[in-house]
Amino acid sequence: MPVATALAATAALLLTACSSNDDSKDKDKIAGTATEPSGASASPSASASDSIERPDITLANDVEDVFEGWKTGDATEDAVLADAARAQTAMNDAILKGKADTPGLTFYYEGKALTSSVKWVQKWLDAGITYTGTTRYFNPKVELFDSKSAGVSFCSDETKAYNKDRKTGTVDKTPATEDSYVLYNTRLEKNRQGVWQTTDGTSVRGSKSCAS
Repeated sequence: MPVATALAATAALLLTACSSNDDSKDKDKIAGTATEPSGASASPSASASDSIERPDITLANDVEDVFEGWKTGDATEDAVLADAARAQTAMNDAILKGKADTPGLTFYYEGKALTSSVKWVQKWLDAGITYTGTTRYFNPKVELFDSKSAGVSFCSDETKAYNKDRKTGTVDKTPATEDSYVLYNTRLEKNRQGVWQTTDGTSVRGSKSCAS
């Protein structure tokens, strides 16, 4: 959930950096608060048949993740999408808590994605920035490669999320731009617990396919 500006200048950051390949990372700035869009839902919860013991992740009262259309009707695809969504919320939770070692990060991320996620959260901490508002995740697409690996792409709309100074609480409501939209492409692998962990990915800030 963020937009644009140089990290050195205003510590503008991009919320969910699941990849070390995002060329726009150091230009990101969080984009604030809005009502939940029609047909949207909060972060997908575990299904009744899901016996996996998951870390409890609850975002701050002034922050919301909204996921639109994150169900296909196929049980396996929906399980992949649910964990992909939980990974996004786990990242946001770590930023809000100001910790790069939250249970959620290590639970939903692995490999390259975990390494870059920890580094990304640390950038927020070093910059003294957190955020407030709503981020909308939409247009998810899932592809099952085999029984234990899959790919998920989706867009994020950060026009209603804003950078906030961690110490003073001052909110930066710089107007949203095309850079408030991000396209994500991620790889997920199913571990022994049955969790679909995000293991790699890329993100493109200012994606026209997401902004249109």
